[in-house]
Amino acid sequence: MSEEIDKKIVLLIAVLTSFIVPFMVSSINIALPTIGKEFQMGAILLSWIATAYIMTSAMLTIPFGRLADIHGRRKIFILGLFGYAVSSLLCGLSLNPYFLIAFRVLQGIAGSMIFATNIAILTSISPPQERGKVLGLGVSSTYAGLSAGPFLGGYITYYLGWRAIFFIGAFLSLFLALLSSKRVKVEWAEAKGESFDVPGFLLYSGLIVFTMYGFSHITENEGKVFLFLGMLLLGVFLWWETKVKDPLLNVSLFRSNRVFTFSSLAALIHYSATFAVTFLLSLYLQYMKGLNPRVAGSVLIFQPLMMSLLSPFAGKLSDKKEPRIIASLGMGVTACGLFLLSFIDGETQIKYIIGSLIVLGIGFAFFSSPNTSAIMGSVERKLYGVASGMVATMRLIGQMFSMGIVMLVFSLHIGRVQITPDKYPYFLISLKQLFLIFTVLCLLAILASLARGNLRLAQEGDWDGS
Repeated sequence: MSEEIDKKIVLLIAVLTSFIVPFMVSSINIALPTIGKEFQMGAILLSWIATAYIMTSAMLTIPFGRLADIHGRRKIFILGLFGYAVSSLLCGLSLNPYFLIAFRVLQGIAGSMIFATNIAILTSISPPQERGKVLGLGVSSTYAGLSAGPFLGGYITYYLGWRAIFFIGAFLSLFLALLSSKRVKVEWAEAKGESFDVPGFLLYSGLIVFTMYGFSHITENEGKVFLFLGMLLLGVFLWWETKVKDPLLNVSLFRSNRVFTFSSLAALIHYSATFAVTFLLSLYLQYMKGLNPRVAGSVLIFQPLMMSLLSPFAGKLSDKKEPRIIASLGMGVTACGLFLLSFIDGETQIKYIIGSLIVLGIGFAFFSSPNTSAIMGSVERKLYGVASGMVATMRLIGQMFSMGIVMLVFSLHIGRVQITPDKYPYFLISLKQLFLIFTVLCLLAILASLARGNLRLAQEGDWDGS
C-alpha cells in the first residue's frame, strides 16, 4: 500500500470518527427530556448525564495524549474506538439513571482516547502548508455530526426510543475500530522511550474532579471546600510539572509559546460560552414550546449545519490570512448570536431562534478551525499528541464549565426538582441569565484571541507570534 493511499485511508477514518463522537453528544442532548421523563430525574441529576461524560473526558484527554505520543497514537485511537462501542452498548442497556451516568463515565474514558489522538493523527499526515485545510475537514466533520445529532437523534428518539441512539453509536464505533485495525498500518510515536508522569496524572485528575464538583455545588459549603481543594491541586500540579523530567503537560509551552497559550485560553472561554446552548434550547423547545424530539431536533440543526458548511472555508482561509483576525471576528459573531438568544421568552417565534442559531453557527465556524490550526502549528511534532489533547481538553473543560454554570444557575432558581409547568417562569429567568453570562464570556474570549499576537505560518510549519 502506498504512502498516499495510507494517508487517504487515515484521513477518511479520522474524519468519520470526528463525525460519530459529536453526533452521539448532540443526539443525547435532544433525548435528555425523554430520558428525564422515563427515570423521573430532576434538573440537576439530568444535567449529570451530559456532565459525567464531559468531566471524565476532560480529566483523561491530556494523559491519553501523552501516552499516545509515547506508545503510539494509532494504538490509543483504536482502543478508544473499541471502548466507545462497548460503553455505548452499556449505556443503551441501563436500567436506572445511576447506571446510565456510570456508563457515561466509561464512555467518557473511551472518548478521551479518541479526542487525544484524532487531531494529532490529522496533523501528522498533513504538510504545514495544508494543515488548516485538513483540520478544517476534521472540524467540518465534527460539526456535521453535531448537525445530524439533533435532527437524526430527534427522529430516533421519537420513533425508536433514546436507547437506540446508544446502540447505533456502538455499531458505528465498532465498525470504525475494525476498519482502523485492518487498514491503518502506520504508527506515530515521536516521544517513544520517554516516561509517563504518573504523579502529574493523579494531580491533574484530582483537580478536574474537585473543581467541577465544587463549581456545580458552589452555593453549598461543601462545594466551596471542593473548589478550594481543586485550586490548591492546580497550584501543586503546575509546580510539579516544572520539576519532572518528562511532564504530563509541558508547562513551559505556556511560558514560552504565546500562540499556544492564548489560542488555548480563547478555546477554553469560547466553549464555556457555547456548549450549553444545545442543552438549554433542547429543554426550552420541548418544555416551553411543546415540541416533540423530532421537531426540536429539526430546529437545533441550523447552528451546527452552518459550522459544517463554513469550517472548511475558514480553515483554508487561515492557511492564507491572519488566523488571529479570522478567529477573533468569529468570536464576535458568536457573541452576537448569544446576545440574541438572551431575549427569548415563552412567546418567541421559532424563526427567531433559528436566525440566532445561524448567526451562532457562522461565528463558531470562523473561530474554531483557525484557532485549532494555530495551536497545532505552534508545537513540534513530538508534542502533537499533547497539543491535540490540549485542543480537546480546552474544549472539554470549557464544556464542563458551561454545564457547571448551567447547574449553578438552575440550582439558584429551580433547585433539584423536575422542570414542571410551575417551574417554567424560573426556567425562563435562568435561560435569560445564562445567555447573558455566555455573551460576556465570549467578549472576554475576543481579548484572549487578539492577545496571541500576529501569526504567520512559516514554510517549516512553525507559528511566529512575535
